[in-house]
Amino acid sequence: MTGPEVLLSVRKFDGSPHRKQPMVRLGEDEYGVWLGASAGTVCGTGETDAVYVTEEARVMLLPRDAWWTALFQAAPARLDVYCDVTTPSVWSGPAEVTMVDLDLDVCRTRATGAVFVDDEDEFAAHQVLYGYPPEVVARATEAADRLARALREGVEPFGSRFRTWLGPVG
Repeated sequence: MTGPEVLLSVRKFDGSPHRKQPMVRLGEDEYGVWLGASAGTVCGTGETDAVYVTEEARVMLLPRDAWWTALFQAAPARLDVYCDVTTPSVWSGPAEVTMVDLDLDVCRTRATGAVFVDDEDEFAAHQVLYGYPPEVVARATEAADRLARALREGVEPFGSRFRTWLGPVG
């Protein structure tokens, strides 16, 4: 896998760190910017010095001006698609991109293709804890609804387009 390294930096609404992951910029298409990471990539969590190592190759789509990101995972991951509802991605330069995680996740299982929305309880709790403005709540909810429909229907890039990017990584 070749390309410039990019640090993916995800924060919570209060600015605290949530996740950091080094990835490689694979390219760009009509859906947005695609990043990749091979199996064995070390990722950081919001906890001090806590890390985990990926078991699968993965590519991430950062769509332009959208309230979500999409992570496409190779086997053995249980989920083939894991979408985070976030604020739109902001590039602070060519080597770092940041966004705010808004708790809601929309996922599709590899084995059955079942789609589900996860962490709705966390989203509700954080609306109070972090004081999400009404516009943020509305945008996050709308993004989760649209993602769930797109994943169920296999609308691109959730149909097969992601495989073009995932193939060379995995």
